[in-house]
Amino acid sequence: MNSVNKKLGSIEDYSEQVSALSSGCFSDPFSFLGPHVVDFETHRAVVLRIFIPSAISVEVLHDGIETQMKRYLDSSLFVAQFEESFNTQDYRLKVSFESSEVIFDDIYRFASALDEHAMYLFNEGTLEHGNKHFGARFLTHQGAKGVQFSVWAPNAKSVSVIGDFNYWQPNQHFMRLHPASGVWDLFVPGLQPDQCYKFAITTLDGSVLEKADPFAQKMQQAPGTASILQENTSVVELSCEQINARRKRNSVDAPISIYEVHLGSWKRRQEEGNRYLTYRELADDLVSYVKELGFSHIQLMPISEYPFDGSWGYQPVGLFSPTSRFGSVEDFKYFSKKCEEQEVGLLLDWVPGHFPTDPHGLQKFDGTHLYEHADKRQGFHPDWNTCVFNYERPEIKSYLLSNANYWLSEFKLDGLRVDAVASMLYLDYSRNEGEWIANQYGGRENIGAINCLQSSNSACYKNNPHIMMVAEESTAWPGVTQSVEHGGLGFGFKWNMGWMNDSLGFMQRDPIHRKYHHHEMTFSMAYAFSENYILPLSHDEVVHGKGSLLSKMPGDDWQQFANLRAYYGFMFAHPGKKLLFMGSELAPRTEWDHNQSLDWSLLESEAHSGIYKTVKSLNKLYNETPALYEVDTSPAGFRWIDCNNDEQSIFSFARFGKHYSDLTIVVSHFTPQVFHHFKLGIPRAGVYQVVFNSDDQDLFGSGVKVVAHKQQLVESKPVSSHGFEQSIEITVPPLCTVYLKYISA
Repeated sequence: MNSVNKKLGSIEDYSEQVSALSSGCFSDPFSFLGPHVVDFETHRAVVLRIFIPSAISVEVLHDGIETQMKRYLDSSLFVAQFEESFNTQDYRLKVSFESSEVIFDDIYRFASALDEHAMYLFNEGTLEHGNKHFGARFLTHQGAKGVQFSVWAPNAKSVSVIGDFNYWQPNQHFMRLHPASGVWDLFVPGLQPDQCYKFAITTLDGSVLEKADPFAQKMQQAPGTASILQENTSVVELSCEQINARRKRNSVDAPISIYEVHLGSWKRRQEEGNRYLTYRELADDLVSYVKELGFSHIQLMPISEYPFDGSWGYQPVGLFSPTSRFGSVEDFKYFSKKCEEQEVGLLLDWVPGHFPTDPHGLQKFDGTHLYEHADKRQGFHPDWNTCVFNYERPEIKSYLLSNANYWLSEFKLDGLRVDAVASMLYLDYSRNEGEWIANQYGGRENIGAINCLQSSNSACYKNNPHIMMVAEESTAWPGVTQSVEHGGLGFGFKWNMGWMNDSLGFMQRDPIHRKYHHHEMTFSMAYAFSENYILPLSHDEVVHGKGSLLSKMPGDDWQQFANLRAYYGFMFAHPGKKLLFMGSELAPRTEWDHNQSLDWSLLESEAHSGIYKTVKSLNKLYNETPALYEVDTSPAGFRWIDCNNDEQSIFSFARFGKHYSDLTIVVSHFTPQVFHHFKLGIPRAGVYQVVFNSDDQDLFGSGVKVVAHKQQLVESKPVSSHGFEQSIEITVPPLCTVYLKYISA
């Protein structure tokens, strides 16, 4: 107990404290409020001080006795004196208000529940599970059930918890500061789940900020801005079989095919006011749909709570809070469990590169630039009008490290796709000369961000075996998927933005001009094995006036569909894992609108249905054909047959698996002509079977057969072609991709 050498009841004794308490700015509440042993001239006693605005009277309940507390002047401070033997851990308060009477525990009798070792790790930048120490956590402390509040605000003059449980008054629940860590904490007994709260932070200049909890696991939807007390939820566990299945599906030699989803617009209940589907409805509808289409993974666009629908989740305020647009935390865990049961991997878009400037968010959190750089040349992102994390601060590293681990461990996700990595890596990203600050070595590399990404990847793989960390990195930064131990960033996979830009550029050209841009489809092979790549056709390609994938394709209606089918066929055969944005299987004519459901009526059209069947067939073949996925990261898995046939816009190559028999020949043709008696060199003598032809009539193609044989078989002949001793003769259909699988010698 603190010792206070003041006489009880003197008018001048508490005037300064009462003024500070009344204004909601009290920096050290535990030094004054609650029970304190006081040394008087003749004896020692326990003095109890309580500050309760609007209280008419306060009584102390102890040992079966009710002791009336004395009001200090006309203030909200109440004082009582007890013998030294008074049990400071076993009393309650009975408070009378104008129309009610309430009995509760005195919050200032509780010792701190803060874990000092965890705070040391937090300040060091190595705390991996900050959600277990920060925010608002239900627990039992000193025999009472309640909530432990903890928040980092080292430059605040005072911090208090406000909420609907104290009528949002900043002068009732003052927090305790731990100067060494800069963390404030308070245990409040008797609170209930789903009560709203914030932190009232008095800054050094005396202004008061009302901030949401950076570690809140539940938040209000806009226009609400409060955090919500979240009860401890169930634990998601994985069986041995599920862990083994996860290891197989996330491996670099696995057939990874990802379906990217915006949960708010995949499907809606139009008959019920165009409302969102809930996490539980999505678990039943979306997961089975993706499974039926043959995708191995679902990737969700960000679901960390975000105020503005139009940001699609890429401007999150609640990094630890699954958005309540679609249900509760338990509902999202149900969704995660359903994915695991169906053996569909679940990936989540993670946004550690920036955060919005909403007043209740992280910007100037304690009145200073705590989470972001103070200098706008480092702390503000010009493209998105958002703040940039100060990655050099160890506490920021702990915050982001904890957040990544939280999603993976709490919900047992298969991995995270990290958004806008390039914006983190380069200090001059999207900045003109003079608008950025060089690092300590004079370079443009963001050393703090590099260390933060390396630490996050290392910890995530260590704590969550068999996951996949994916980088959306749009530059030629070396070693993105190389291990941290060897100087890399430590990601498992990287989006191949170069392939996407080049191939889409080629596909948008009129076939008559494609021969002049032939290299746009071949250049990706110059670097295809430098990283572990994923080929993305994501939401970014069908928004902001870019049009849909179908609308990018040239030609008449039939040619547009033929081009798209051929392009998908080329994509699934090209080295690298696959990602398609939702609706790619429907081939909509208009670009994606986040306010509307996908147009499911398109499946009634033969042409659109043909695209759906194409994607489903490609996924099935991809999963069943090791040559298309097993050796994605080595030149041993790929060999050009002819990459120079620009006159006919025909690309031909071989894909190899780990075993001798795993060989598939791929021919992609991007003009509307038909070429009969086309001689194609092959690397191995034997019989080949056509297993995919994007020109099949069943896919809305023209129905040109690749070979005349009823079972689509063709046998090689010892006739040299394309530098090979063996060749086959086929018909090349218009605007199509064809797969021929090696059957036997």
